[in-house]
Amino acid sequence: MLLLGDNVKRLSQEFSKRGAYKVYVAEHEALRDYHTETYSSVITGIISKYNPNIVLYPATINGRDLAPRVAATLELGLTADCTGLSIRDGLLLQTRPAFGGNIMADIICPATRPQMATVRPNVMEMAPIQADNNAEIIEVPVKVDLQGLKVKTKEVIRGTAFECGIPVCEADTIVSGGRGVGSKENFKLIEDLANVLNAAVGASRAAVDLGWIPKSQQVGQSGNTVSPKIYIACGISGTIQHLVGMKSSDIIIAINKDPDAPIFQFANYGIVGDLCEILPLLTKVLKNKLNENQF
Repeated sequence: MLLLGDNVKRLSQEFSKRGAYKVYVAEHEALRDYHTETYSSVITGIISKYNPNIVLYPATINGRDLAPRVAATLELGLTADCTGLSIRDGLLLQTRPAFGGNIMADIICPATRPQMATVRPNVMEMAPIQADNNAEIIEVPVKVDLQGLKVKTKEVIRGTAFECGIPVCEADTIVSGGRGVGSKENFKLIEDLANVLNAAVGASRAAVDLGWIPKSQQVGQSGNTVSPKIYIACGISGTIQHLVGMKSSDIIIAINKDPDAPIFQFANYGIVGDLCEILPLLTKVLKNKLNENQF
């Protein structure tokens, strides 16, 4: 585990409780804000010094920027946006969507070390807390020439990229709508059910492309990868591109008027019917149960 930033050593105990055996800590005031130049320089130096066999990055905005820079500097292979990892014959087997999400490709990097990949958030379950684990904390000295930096942060303006309440990547329950919702106005049915369940509103790419919901709430290959406790798919056919983003959900409930929709093959529970009739009834029943403290 590698922690980079300013005043981040305090976080090492959290990773120790989650099963990390060693936590490398690189602290410097120049690492307070993310810059490709500083972060890639520090990580390149750490990799060269400690020679790890595998290095993983989160497939976030920063991770997708950082990993290619490190790979190019060290002339290493890199697999982007992995949705699965395993070890086969001593090599890291990196699984990711290919050909527009129509197939899943398994990729290995046998010739270079370390093997590197960016991994989508929420594709792995969080490790359980181990109260008796004490990781070794290794402090890595960092030297950064602040005067030589090409990019400097003058001001940070905080805002929100999410326009529909709870971010889908943080929600325990998600109610998603697809092309089968029928219109932007009908998405109110999705929102009503989500409000009752204190859930996030999600969507398939088709609904986003039609302008019914912001891109920030998209679930799937080109959107967010989620792993909620409950995922309710309304009017979503279940293409592989969408399944990649939500198949690790604990419980999947599908509502679709097409009994042959692929989503039913992956759902724990399915309802065949018109969502415009089903969702209002479901919302009403759940609201009444909650009001009676019976749900």
